[in-house]
Amino acid sequence: MLMGATIASGNRQPASVAVATDVVSMSKGSNSMNYRTFTLERLDTPTGPILIVTDEERVLRAVDWEDHEPRMQRLLQRHYGNGAIRLNETARPSAARGALRAYFDGHIEALRALPTATQGTDFQRTVWSALRDIPIGETVSYGGLAAKIGRPTAARAVGLANGANPIAIVVPCHRVIGADASLTGFGGGVERKHWLLAHEGKLRDVALASHA
Repeated sequence: MLMGATIASGNRQPASVAVATDVVSMSKGSNSMNYRTFTLERLDTPTGPILIVTDEERVLRAVDWEDHEPRMQRLLQRHYGNGAIRLNETARPSAARGALRAYFDGHIEALRALPTATQGTDFQRTVWSALRDIPIGETVSYGGLAAKIGRPTAARAVGLANGANPIAIVVPCHRVIGADASLTGFGGGVERKHWLLAHEGKLRDVALASHA
């Protein structure tokens, strides 16, 4: 279980920057010089408030819903190490936030060229790269995605990698569906998966699953 968040000490931040929070907590005895500082932003959307994490170069590292913040923390901890990331909340908008706002405003193509960076295993990164190749308005099954990456018997492993994707929406794991075209489990909830696919114009062949 993730350690509780703490408030970092230090000088008062400028008005546009909130107090730094160790969302991915530093472990006791860790060297304070060993962590990286990422930026945390919030954006209200029709699916609920989302959290946007970018690195020092403003490259996107994580996107998740505010009500799933503990999961985002766990994924950051898993991918970067315990105590390796500190988040500074800011009101200064990044290009990633602007692109996500445009997406929710109906400019679906706005996310296509958005730069992202992830940790994870080679297999996970292969799956996440393949997710970005799924065209807007289309879906693929877990087995179909496994075949696309040259691992046709690895549908279950593809599903696990899908669930470990730290960058929701932009790395579109919501476009992966069950072999029977049902909306199977999605970290943000099946209702949100339904909304995203409807927003992108793909629901005619997809049935809303009765449970996640």
